[in-house]
Amino acid sequence: MLDNPVIVRPEARQQILETLQANKIPGEYGLRVGVKGGGCGSSWLLGFDLPGPTDEVYNVEGVLVIIDRKHLLYVLGAEIGYEPGGFTVEKG
Repeated sequence: MLDNPVIVRPEARQQILETLQANKIPGEYGLRVGVKGGGCGSSWLLGFDLPGPTDEVYNVEGVLVIIDRKHLLYVLGAEIGYEPGGFTVEKG
């Protein structure tokens, strides 16, 4: 089991926690991190979701992070940030 498969930057953590609170999203929800598509045309998938049977759940800096086991290899080491206009994901 990995401790922190992804990095959540402080500004992203703040935004995630504020969004959860502002929208009164239940505590069992977490931030889903994954990829859509495959190969060169893949894009990042971020959203609030409930963990399912094929998911791994991590506590990263106080944020519940949900990653489907099939996506783990692709998202490993990704950094989630936040800028005006939305979240950013950078793969190290």
